[in-house]
Amino acid sequence: MSKPDLSLTRELEASLAWWRAAGVDCDFGDDATAWLADDVAQPSTPAAKSPGGKASLPKVQPSGAEAKGTAPDPFGRAAASPPMPASTPLRRNLLGDSPPGDLAAFRTWWLEAPDLDTARLYPRIAPRGPVGAGLMVLVPQPEEHDRDALLQGPQGRLLANILAAMGLDEAQTYIASALPSHTPMADLAAIGAGGMDAVLAHHIMLARPARLLVLGTGLAPLLHPVKDEFLRESNQTIVNTPVMVSETLDAMIDMPRLKARFWKRWIEWSASQ
Repeated sequence: MSKPDLSLTRELEASLAWWRAAGVDCDFGDDATAWLADDVAQPSTPAAKSPGGKASLPKVQPSGAEAKGTAPDPFGRAAASPPMPASTPLRRNLLGDSPPGDLAAFRTWWLEAPDLDTARLYPRIAPRGPVGAGLMVLVPQPEEHDRDALLQGPQGRLLANILAAMGLDEAQTYIASALPSHTPMADLAAIGAGGMDAVLAHHIMLARPARLLVLGTGLAPLLHPVKDEFLRESNQTIVNTPVMVSETLDAMIDMPRLKARFWKRWIEWSASQ
C-alpha cells in the first residue's frame, strides 16, 4: 500500500478540521491589545495635492514622546503625567487656647474634645494609671474590641505578662495610647503633623513618668525629640524622660522572636538607667 501524497493545502485543511473537532474555533495572538485605551481623535485635514495632481496624505505631527526621541508606548497608553507633590497636612491647634492643666482634666478632654475623632466607629478609650508612675507604656491605639479600658484583648494580656516579668505592678504603670480610639490603617505621620504630636507631648508632660516605653516604631513622627533614625537606642529623651522605643505588641504576638529581642533591649536599657 503506497503512502498518500498529501499536498500542503490538504495538510492545512486537516489541521483546521482537527482543531474544530477539539472545539477551538477562535484565533489567539500573543500581542497585547489596549482594549481600554481611549481613541485619540485626529483633526480632519483635507488632502493636499502634489505637484503631479495626485492627492497626498497629510503629515502627522509627532507626539511629545516621539518629538523628544522617545519610542511610543506599544500598548497605546498616554504618557504618564508627573506625580503631584504630596499635600502637607493641615496643622491644627488641637489643645486650644486653654490646654488641660492636669491629668484628670486631660482624661476628660481626651474623651470629649470634638477635634480628636480619628475613627468614629470605635469608642474613645482613656489612659489608665497614676501620675508620676515609674514607667509609662505608650501604644499607637486601643485594641479593636476595647470598650471599658485600654488594652483589654491579646495585646493587653501580653503587656501584663511583660510587666510581671519586669517585676512591675500593672496598676502602678501608666498605660496610654497615642490615638484616642482604634483607627484602622492609621497614617500616624499625617496625624502627628496635623497636631497630635503636640497633644502627645502635653500628655507625657502631665503624666510625668520616670521612664517611657514606646511600643511602636511607627510613633516616631509623634516623638520629635527622639532623633535616632532606627529607633533602637534608648538614650534619647522626651521632656527630660528616658525613652525606649520598640516594636508593637501585635507584632510581638505575630513574631515571637521579637519578644526575645525586646527583652534583651529592655535589660540593656534598664541597666543604663
